[in-house]
Amino acid sequence: MEVVPNTGLSVKKKKSITASKAGLIFFLLTLPTLLLYIVFFLFPVGMGFFYSMTNWDGFSKSFRFVGLNNYINIMKDSRFIDSMKFTFLYTSLVVVIKLLIALVLAILLSGSLKLRGFFRSIFFFPAVLSMLTVGLIFNQVFYSVLPHLGEALSLEWLSKNILGNKNTAMYGIALTNIWHGIATPMVIFIAGLSSVPKDLKEAAVIDGATPVQRFFSVTVPFLIPMLTVNLVIAIKGALTVFDYIVAMTDGGPAHATESMGFLIYKHGMTEMKFGYGTAEAIYVFLMIATISFIQIKLLNRKEAGQL
Repeated sequence: MEVVPNTGLSVKKKKSITASKAGLIFFLLTLPTLLLYIVFFLFPVGMGFFYSMTNWDGFSKSFRFVGLNNYINIMKDSRFIDSMKFTFLYTSLVVVIKLLIALVLAILLSGSLKLRGFFRSIFFFPAVLSMLTVGLIFNQVFYSVLPHLGEALSLEWLSKNILGNKNTAMYGIALTNIWHGIATPMVIFIAGLSSVPKDLKEAAVIDGATPVQRFFSVTVPFLIPMLTVNLVIAIKGALTVFDYIVAMTDGGPAHATESMGFLIYKHGMTEMKFGYGTAEAIYVFLMIATISFIQIKLLNRKEAGQL
């Protein structure tokens, strides 16, 4: 009787059938999420790009297709250019100061500090408040509390509402953002500091490295991933600042605090230029995407030791 050797083909066939069934099951499980992503993200983005090439006011049923005219006119719009200048200056100020203070606090709260948990809770408390709430609170602080305090102390520079001056209003909004936004990057930096191996710190101490040398040579390399995350979050938040401006200045005085995000809202919702505002939103999206891509690339290279 002739024996046919077992080649294992049937086993492989069964495995391939099982794998294909598993793939189909996984696809069906992710299908609801995929449909929601298409309906609530991709479709609105596509419709937004379409409306950005029209003169639609956001309400009427009729509109006219204008092609790329909105995009061309934006670059000639002095109001949008001024909002860009304000937004980038505001972003530079807020991001640098916020991350520096957050890093200093993270270092202090990662040491052998008494009541460390209590102080961490205190510094994290602003994060639980909404931006609109914080803006309204600081609006009253700048409008009533500080001017009265300045008058009582006979300090002329403190007795004026800085939000009422177009040259100083931005600093009031920036201060509010810094106070409110320190908590999140501080927590992220604390997580990064806890990941630094103790043996490396001890080796650096034995080698005679100063605290500054230990910080830049041992600690900073482990903080690069956290710095990347914090930079992306901070820059994105500052470039799209909206809530603070609505609560504190409404874009004033004399349009001095109109950010790009706030101007998009004004054009789209109050000035009935929905198509034009959508084109501005796409400009801002491309700016943020480009800046985020560049900074992530640079910091990844820094992390890999290529810079």
